[in-house]
Amino acid sequence: MHDNVQNFAVAHLLRRPAPVETGGFVAGFDPATDSPYVNYATPFPGAVPADRDVTSLIRAFRERGLRPRLEFAPDAAPAVEPALRRAGFRTEAVHEYLVCTPVTLAVPGGDGGPVVRAPRSDEDYRAIDTALSEAFAGEFGPSEAGAARLRRTEEQGGAVRFVRAPDGTCAGGALCSAPAEDTAELAGVGTRPAYRGRGVAAAVTAALAEATFSRGTSSVWLEYSGEGSRRVYERVGFRPQGTRLYLTL
Repeated sequence: MHDNVQNFAVAHLLRRPAPVETGGFVAGFDPATDSPYVNYATPFPGAVPADRDVTSLIRAFRERGLRPRLEFAPDAAPAVEPALRRAGFRTEAVHEYLVCTPVTLAVPGGDGGPVVRAPRSDEDYRAIDTALSEAFAGEFGPSEAGAARLRRTEEQGGAVRFVRAPDGTCAGGALCSAPAEDTAELAGVGTRPAYRGRGVAAAVTAALAEATFSRGTSSVWLEYSGEGSRRVYERVGFRPQGTRLYLTL
Protein backbone atom coordinates (compact mmCIF):
# COMPACT_ATOMS: atom_id res chain seq x y z
CA MET A 1 0.00 0.00 0.00
CA HIS A 2 2.94 2.39 0.55
CA ASP A 3 3.84 2.14 -3.14
CA ASN A 4 0.19 2.44 -4.11
CA VAL A 5 -0.23 5.70 -2.23
CA GLN A 6 3.15 7.00 -3.40
CA ASN A 7 2.41 6.10 -7.03
CA PHE A 8 -0.84 8.02 -6.64
CA ALA A 9 1.08 11.04 -5.30
CA VAL A 10 3.30 11.02 -8.40
CA ALA A 11 0.37 10.69 -10.80
CA HIS A 12 -1.55 13.40 -8.95
CA LEU A 13 1.28 15.94 -9.25
CA LEU A 14 1.78 15.11 -12.91
CA ARG A 15 -1.77 16.45 -13.44
CA ARG A 16 -0.73 19.92 -12.30
CA PRO A 17 -0.69 22.59 -15.03
CA ALA A 18 3.14 22.80 -15.03
CA PRO A 19 4.76 19.65 -13.59
CA VAL A 20 8.54 19.25 -13.60
CA GLU A 21 10.37 15.92 -13.40
CA THR A 22 13.93 16.06 -12.12
CA GLY A 23 16.34 13.64 -10.44
CA GLY A 24 13.78 11.08 -9.29
CA PHE A 25 11.22 13.69 -8.20
CA VAL A 26 8.14 15.26 -9.70
CA ALA A 27 7.25 18.81 -8.65
CA GLY A 28 3.65 19.79 -9.30
CA PHE A 29 3.42 23.50 -10.05
CA ASP A 30 0.29 25.57 -10.62
CA PRO A 31 1.10 29.12 -11.81
CA ALA A 32 -2.34 30.29 -10.68
CA THR A 33 -1.35 30.10 -6.99
CA ASP A 34 1.73 30.31 -4.78
CA SER A 35 0.18 28.08 -2.11
CA PRO A 36 2.73 25.59 -0.71
CA TYR A 37 -0.12 23.09 -0.33
CA VAL A 38 -0.60 23.09 -4.11
CA ASN A 39 3.00 23.60 -5.24
CA TYR A 40 5.09 20.78 -3.81
CA ALA A 41 7.12 17.75 -4.88
CA THR A 42 7.22 14.02 -4.26
CA PRO A 43 9.69 11.26 -5.19
CA PHE A 44 9.07 8.34 -7.49
CA PRO A 45 8.86 5.10 -5.48
CA GLY A 46 12.32 3.64 -5.00
CA ALA A 47 14.10 6.89 -5.93
CA VAL A 48 17.74 7.14 -4.82
CA PRO A 49 18.60 10.81 -5.35
CA ALA A 50 22.15 12.13 -5.36
CA ASP A 51 22.88 15.49 -3.76
CA ARG A 52 22.93 17.11 -7.21
CA ASP A 53 19.40 15.83 -7.81
CA VAL A 54 18.18 17.54 -4.65
CA THR A 55 19.97 20.73 -5.71
CA SER A 56 18.19 20.59 -9.06
CA LEU A 57 14.84 20.15 -7.32
CA ILE A 58 15.51 23.13 -5.04
CA ARG A 59 16.40 25.22 -8.08
CA ALA A 60 13.08 24.39 -9.74
CA PHE A 61 11.26 25.90 -6.75
CA ARG A 62 13.56 28.91 -6.35
CA GLU A 63 13.20 29.84 -10.03
CA ARG A 64 9.46 30.18 -9.44
CA GLY A 65 9.78 32.09 -6.18
CA LEU A 66 8.39 29.14 -4.21
CA ARG A 67 9.44 27.45 -0.99
CA PRO A 68 10.84 23.93 -1.60
CA ARG A 69 8.44 21.45 -0.03
CA LEU A 70 7.74 17.71 -0.33
CA GLU A 71 5.03 15.26 0.71
CA PHE A 72 5.67 11.52 0.47
CA ALA A 73 5.40 8.08 2.07
CA PRO A 74 8.99 7.50 3.29
CA ASP A 75 8.68 3.69 3.26
CA ALA A 76 8.16 3.83 -0.51
CA ALA A 77 11.50 5.63 -1.06
CA PRO A 78 13.79 5.10 1.97
CA ALA A 79 16.80 6.84 0.40
CA VAL A 80 14.99 10.14 -0.12
CA GLU A 81 14.70 11.47 3.41
CA PRO A 82 18.47 11.30 4.21
CA ALA A 83 19.29 13.10 0.94
CA LEU A 84 16.80 15.87 1.69
CA ARG A 85 18.00 16.32 5.25
CA ARG A 86 21.60 16.68 4.06
CA ALA A 87 20.36 19.65 2.01
CA GLY A 88 18.75 21.25 5.06
CA PHE A 89 15.14 20.10 4.78
CA ARG A 90 13.29 19.93 8.09
CA THR A 91 10.13 18.19 9.23
CA GLU A 92 6.94 20.19 8.79
CA ALA A 93 4.64 17.34 9.81
CA VAL A 94 4.24 13.58 9.95
CA HIS A 95 0.73 12.34 9.20
CA GLU A 96 -0.68 8.86 9.48
CA TYR A 97 -2.88 7.89 6.58
CA LEU A 98 -5.95 5.69 6.64
CA VAL A 99 -7.30 3.53 3.82
CA CYS A 100 -10.85 2.43 3.03
CA THR A 101 -11.87 -0.34 0.63
CA PRO A 102 -15.31 -1.47 -0.59
CA VAL A 103 -15.12 -4.30 1.96
CA THR A 104 -14.51 -2.02 4.97
CA LEU A 105 -16.80 0.89 3.94
CA ALA A 106 -19.66 1.46 6.38
CA VAL A 107 -22.17 4.02 5.08
CA PRO A 108 -24.06 5.73 7.96
CA GLY A 109 -27.72 4.77 7.92
CA GLY A 110 -30.96 5.81 9.53
CA ASP A 111 -33.58 8.43 8.74
CA GLY A 112 -33.02 12.00 9.79
CA GLY A 113 -29.28 12.01 9.14
CA PRO A 114 -27.48 14.52 6.95
CA VAL A 115 -28.47 14.49 3.28
CA VAL A 116 -25.36 14.51 1.10
CA ARG A 117 -25.51 16.33 -2.22
CA ALA A 118 -23.30 16.87 -5.26
CA PRO A 119 -22.81 20.54 -6.26
CA ARG A 120 -24.82 21.62 -9.30
CA SER A 121 -24.16 25.32 -9.66
CA ASP A 122 -21.51 27.99 -9.21
CA GLU A 123 -23.44 29.07 -6.11
CA ASP A 124 -22.99 25.58 -4.63
CA TYR A 125 -19.23 25.61 -5.26
CA ARG A 126 -18.90 29.06 -3.69
CA ALA A 127 -20.92 27.94 -0.67
CA ILE A 128 -18.70 24.87 -0.19
CA ASP A 129 -15.51 26.93 -0.50
CA THR A 130 -16.85 29.44 2.04
CA ALA A 131 -17.86 26.69 4.47
CA LEU A 132 -14.49 24.96 4.26
CA SER A 133 -12.71 28.27 4.87
CA GLU A 134 -14.75 28.67 8.07
CA ALA A 135 -14.27 25.02 9.03
CA PHE A 136 -10.50 25.39 8.84
CA ALA A 137 -10.53 28.60 10.89
CA GLY A 138 -9.58 30.91 8.05
CA GLU A 139 -6.46 28.96 7.08
CA PHE A 140 -7.42 30.05 3.58
CA GLY A 141 -9.98 32.67 2.62
CA PRO A 142 -13.01 31.99 0.45
CA SER A 143 -12.39 32.99 -3.15
CA GLU A 144 -13.56 32.52 -6.71
CA ALA A 145 -10.29 30.64 -7.34
CA GLY A 146 -11.09 28.22 -4.52
CA ALA A 147 -14.57 27.60 -5.86
CA ALA A 148 -13.12 27.09 -9.34
CA ARG A 149 -10.66 24.49 -8.02
CA LEU A 150 -13.56 22.56 -6.50
CA ARG A 151 -15.38 22.64 -9.84
CA ARG A 152 -12.25 21.43 -11.64
CA THR A 153 -12.06 18.49 -9.22
CA GLU A 154 -15.44 17.31 -10.52
CA GLU A 155 -14.67 18.13 -14.14
CA GLN A 156 -11.39 16.20 -14.04
CA GLY A 157 -12.91 12.98 -12.71
CA GLY A 158 -12.95 13.57 -8.97
CA ALA A 159 -15.92 14.23 -6.71
CA VAL A 160 -17.16 16.96 -4.37
CA ARG A 161 -19.95 16.42 -1.85
CA PHE A 162 -21.63 18.64 0.76
CA VAL A 163 -24.49 18.89 3.22
CA ARG A 164 -26.79 21.87 2.88
CA ALA A 165 -27.51 23.90 6.02
CA PRO A 166 -31.12 24.83 6.91
CA ASP A 167 -30.54 28.40 5.70
CA GLY A 168 -29.49 27.15 2.26
CA THR A 169 -25.75 27.60 2.77
CA CYS A 170 -23.27 24.73 3.22
CA ALA A 171 -22.90 23.01 6.59
CA GLY A 172 -19.80 21.07 5.54
CA GLY A 173 -18.21 19.22 2.68
CA ALA A 174 -15.18 17.48 1.25
CA LEU A 175 -13.61 16.41 -2.03
CA CYS A 176 -11.97 13.34 -3.52
CA SER A 177 -9.39 13.46 -6.29
CA ALA A 178 -9.73 11.70 -9.60
CA PRO A 179 -8.46 8.12 -9.18
CA ALA A 180 -4.92 7.16 -10.16
CA GLU A 181 -3.02 3.92 -9.62
CA ASP A 182 -6.28 2.29 -8.47
CA THR A 183 -6.71 4.63 -5.51
CA ALA A 184 -7.83 8.20 -4.77
CA GLU A 185 -7.20 10.78 -2.07
CA LEU A 186 -10.08 12.11 0.00
CA ALA A 187 -9.29 15.54 1.44
CA GLY A 188 -10.61 18.81 2.78
CA VAL A 189 -13.22 17.27 5.08
CA GLY A 190 -14.61 20.22 7.00
CA THR A 191 -17.73 21.14 8.97
CA ARG A 192 -18.67 24.65 10.05
CA PRO A 193 -18.50 24.93 13.87
CA ALA A 194 -22.26 25.46 14.24
CA TYR A 195 -22.98 22.09 12.61
CA ARG A 196 -20.37 19.88 14.24
CA GLY A 197 -21.44 16.77 16.07
CA ARG A 198 -24.30 16.09 13.67
CA GLY A 199 -22.65 13.47 11.46
CA VAL A 200 -21.82 15.79 8.57
CA ALA A 201 -18.17 14.73 8.23
CA ALA A 202 -18.99 11.02 8.39
CA ALA A 203 -21.77 11.39 5.84
CA VAL A 204 -19.73 13.26 3.22
CA THR A 205 -16.69 11.01 3.75
CA ALA A 206 -18.72 7.84 3.23
CA ALA A 207 -20.54 9.33 0.24
CA LEU A 208 -17.28 10.29 -1.47
CA ALA A 209 -15.76 6.85 -0.87
CA GLU A 210 -18.90 5.21 -2.22
CA ALA A 211 -18.88 7.43 -5.32
CA THR A 212 -15.23 6.63 -5.97
CA PHE A 213 -15.72 2.88 -5.57
CA SER A 214 -18.62 3.03 -8.02
CA ARG A 215 -16.04 4.00 -10.66
CA GLY A 216 -14.06 0.82 -10.07
CA THR A 217 -11.35 2.13 -7.74
CA SER A 218 -10.28 -0.43 -5.12
CA SER A 219 -9.29 1.98 -2.32
CA VAL A 220 -9.54 5.54 -1.03
CA TRP A 221 -7.06 7.09 1.41
CA LEU A 222 -6.91 10.17 3.59
CA GLU A 223 -4.91 11.83 6.35
CA TYR A 224 -6.39 13.02 9.63
CA SER A 225 -5.56 15.91 11.93
CA GLY A 226 -6.67 14.68 15.34
CA GLU A 227 -8.08 11.78 17.30
CA GLY A 228 -11.62 13.10 16.95
CA SER A 229 -11.47 13.10 13.17
CA ARG A 230 -9.73 9.73 13.19
CA ARG A 231 -12.65 8.21 15.08
CA VAL A 232 -15.06 9.64 12.51
CA TYR A 233 -13.11 8.09 9.63
CA GLU A 234 -12.71 4.74 11.35
CA ARG A 235 -16.47 4.56 11.91
CA VAL A 236 -17.04 4.69 8.15
CA GLY A 237 -14.38 2.08 7.37
CA PHE A 238 -10.96 3.73 7.15
CA ARG A 239 -8.06 1.78 8.65
CA PRO A 240 -4.41 2.77 9.46
CA GLN A 241 -1.91 1.84 6.73
CA GLY A 242 1.19 4.03 7.01
CA THR A 243 2.64 7.53 7.37
CA ARG A 244 3.40 10.44 5.09
CA LEU A 245 6.25 12.85 5.74
CA TYR A 246 6.14 16.58 4.99
CA LEU A 247 9.54 18.30 4.60
CA THR A 248 10.32 21.95 3.86
CA LEU A 249 13.49 23.93 3.24
